[in-house]
Amino acid sequence: MIRCHLARLMGERKMKISDVLRETGLRRNTVTLMYKETAQKIDIEALDKLCQLFACDVADILEFTDE
Repeated sequence: MIRCHLARLMGERKMKISDVLRETGLRRNTVTLMYKETAQKIDIEALDKLCQLFACDVADILEFTDE
């Protein structure tokens, strides 16, 4: 199972979804699905923009767990 830690990263920085949208230019649906961990697929460009925004690696946003 792939876990998405976008909500945690946003919480640590006290960011709202609207803040992420403004900073990255991503669509609300994309960010909301990742925030709620219901996304079925994630675009590489979206990951790139989120990594730039949070100054992190992909592994900080996505994690594979054996469940």
